[in-house]
Amino acid sequence: MRRLETEEDILAFIENDEELMKILALIRELDLSDSWLCAGLLRSRIWDNQSGFSFKTPVHDVDVVYFDQQLINYDYEQEIQTLLKTKEPAYNWEVKNEARMHVHHPGSPRYISTTDAISKFPETVTAIGARLNTNDQVILTAPHGVEDLLTLTVRPTPSAKETEERMKVYKKRVGQKDWGTVWPSIKLLMD
Repeated sequence: MRRLETEEDILAFIENDEELMKILALIRELDLSDSWLCAGLLRSRIWDNQSGFSFKTPVHDVDVVYFDQQLINYDYEQEIQTLLKTKEPAYNWEVKNEARMHVHHPGSPRYISTTDAISKFPETVTAIGARLNTNDQVILTAPHGVEDLLTLTVRPTPSAKETEERMKVYKKRVGQKDWGTVWPSIKLLMD
C-alpha cells in the first residue's frame, strides 16, 4: 500500500477503490444538484491507507450532500435516504441539502454552494468531497487543501475558529470521535 502524497494520488486512490466508485455512481444516479460524497467515509479510507492498514475501518454513515435552493424540504432528504437504503442497504445513508442547513442550525449562515458548506465543516480533514463527472472521472473538492488529510493532522477549519461556540463544537466532536484510538498516528490540534 503506497502512501498518498498529493491530490492526484487521492483521486487515483478513489478511482481504484471499487466500493467508493460504487457509492459515487449511486450518488450520481440521483441527479441531485451539486451533490458530493463527503466527510467521514473519504477521510477514513484515506487515513486507513496512510496508516498502512490492510483493512477498511467501519464507518458510522455515508454522508451525501447537495445544494438545491428550490426544494428545501427535510422530507425530500429522507426520501433520498430511503431510496439509497433500498439500493444499497449495507450503509447508513445521511443525506443533507446544504441550502437548508441555516434552517436546521439556526444562526448558521446561508451557504452559496455545497463546497461553501463543506468549507464550514468543523475539521479540515472532514472538509472533503468527491463525485463522478459524466466521464466517470472523480472530481474532488477540498476547500482547505489535502495536506492535513494526508498527514492525519486534525485541526479546526477557519470557520470553526470564528466563534467560541464553533470551537466548542469542534472540541466536542474530536473528543467524541476518539480518532486516535483507531489511527494512533493522528496529530490533534485543539486551537
